[in-house]
Amino acid sequence: MNSEFRKLPSVDQVLAHERIKKLAESHGYPHSLLVSLARESLDSARRVIAGGSPAPTLGEIVEAVADRLQTLEIPRLRPVINATGVLLHTNLGRAPLSKEATEAISVVATDYNNLEFDLRSGRRGSRHVHVEDILCQLTGAEAALVVNNNASGVLLGLTALARRKEVIVSRGQAVEIGGSFRIPDVMRQSGAKLVEVGTTNCTYAADYEEAITPRTAALMRVHSSNFRLVGFVSEATLEEIVDVGNRHNITVLDDLGSGCFLDTTEFGLDPEPMVQQSVAAGVGVTFFSGDKLVGGPQAGIIVGQKHLVDKLKRHPMARAVRVDKIRLAALIATLLHYLKGEATSKIPVWRMIATPLEEIEQRAELWAKALNGMGVVIDGETMVGGGSLPGGTLPTKLVAIGEQGTGKKRVNIPQAISARLRDMPVPVIGRISEDRLLLDPRSVPPEDDAKILAALRDVASDLSKGR
Repeated sequence: MNSEFRKLPSVDQVLAHERIKKLAESHGYPHSLLVSLARESLDSARRVIAGGSPAPTLGEIVEAVADRLQTLEIPRLRPVINATGVLLHTNLGRAPLSKEATEAISVVATDYNNLEFDLRSGRRGSRHVHVEDILCQLTGAEAALVVNNNASGVLLGLTALARRKEVIVSRGQAVEIGGSFRIPDVMRQSGAKLVEVGTTNCTYAADYEEAITPRTAALMRVHSSNFRLVGFVSEATLEEIVDVGNRHNITVLDDLGSGCFLDTTEFGLDPEPMVQQSVAAGVGVTFFSGDKLVGGPQAGIIVGQKHLVDKLKRHPMARAVRVDKIRLAALIATLLHYLKGEATSKIPVWRMIATPLEEIEQRAELWAKALNGMGVVIDGETMVGGGSLPGGTLPTKLVAIGEQGTGKKRVNIPQAISARLRDMPVPVIGRISEDRLLLDPRSVPPEDDAKILAALRDVASDLSKGR
C-alpha cells in the first residue's frame, strides 16, 4: 500500500482541529455535517494520492473543510445589478418586481392567509378568486386562471380542450419558444395532434378552413414573440382565424408568449399584440407569461371564455401546475398597477422603457466620470429581451470601456473590469461587445446608481495602482 495513504489523518483528528472546533461553536454547525465534509475531503485526498501526488497535510485538509463550510453559507441565489442593456434578461431573473409586489410577498410569506379559505362562509375557497376579477377587468375576458408558467398553461389548455383531437397551426408558427419548448413536442405531450397548414412564410385563412375535419378541436395562433420573419411573408390575422373558427364552431387558442397590456408603439417600440386585443377578437382562450412584458413574477396567465376556462380549472393537471401564494400575491400587486394607470411609474420594466434618453445620458456621464478616464459615453441600443419584441430596441447611452496601452503593455481592461465588477458584494453585470465592456444605465434602476458609482470608483482606483 502507498505509504502516502498512511499519512492521512482520521476523521476524528480533522474534527478535533482547533479551527474546526471554533467554526462549529461560532456557527452552530451540526456534528453530522462536519463528519460528512471531513469524509469528503479525505476521499478527495485519496484520489489525489492515487494520481501520484503526495498526501495533503492535516492543515490542508482542515482548510478544505473550512472552505466547504464557507461555500455552503454563501447564498447561491444573489441580487445583481443588470447593466447589460437587456431589460428582461432570462439569465438574470427576467422582470424585477415593483416595491408593492415585494411587500405583498412579505405579507403572505410571514403570516397565514386566506389562500383557499372563504372568509364570508368560513368554508374552503379557491385561490383563483383572488386574481380572476382583476384579470377580467384588465382584459375584458369572462374568466381567468393563473398557473406556474406559460408553458404549463399551454400544456394544460391543449390537454383539457384537445386531447386525442386535432389542433390546426400555421407551419410558420410550429416553433421553438426557447429552452427546447417546441410547439410540436407540447402537442404530443398533451395528446393533441398537430395539423400544420400553409408554408413557413405564408399561411392564409383558407388554409385553416381547408384543414378542418370532424376531429378538429381548435385553431391555434402562436405569436412569434422571440423571432421575426421578414421578406415575402403573409399570415392570417387573428380576426380571420376567429372568423373561420366561429363559422365552424371551433375554439381558437392564442399563445401570446410574453403578453402585453400597454401599447408598445407609444414608447418607440415595434407593435406587440396586446392581451385585450386577443380577447376582443373573440379568442376562446389566451395564454401569456407573467414575468415578461407584464413585469411580474413567473406565472402562466390564462384568460378567455368562461365555459372553456372552467374546463381548465377542473382538469386534474391544473393542480399539478397551480401557482403558489408567493407569486400569486406578487402578481396581484403587479396587475393593480395597470388598473390604477401607474404601470410606467411603478413596474420596473415599464419604468425603464419609459425613461427619457436625456435622463439616461446624465446618468451615463456620471458613471463614466467615476471610471477616471477609462470609459466614454457612446450611443447604443437597449434590448427588451426575455423572448419579447424580437429586434425591438430603445435608444440609450452606454458607458464603453476599451483596451488600453500599446504593444506588450496593452491591457485587456474590459475583461479585467468585467471580472472585478462581478466580484463586488452586489455583482455588476455588463456585456462585452467588440472588445469593449458596455454598461447601460437604462437597465439599472436609478436607486442602484450609488452602488454602481462606488463599484466603478473602486475598480478604477485599483487598476490605476496596478492591482
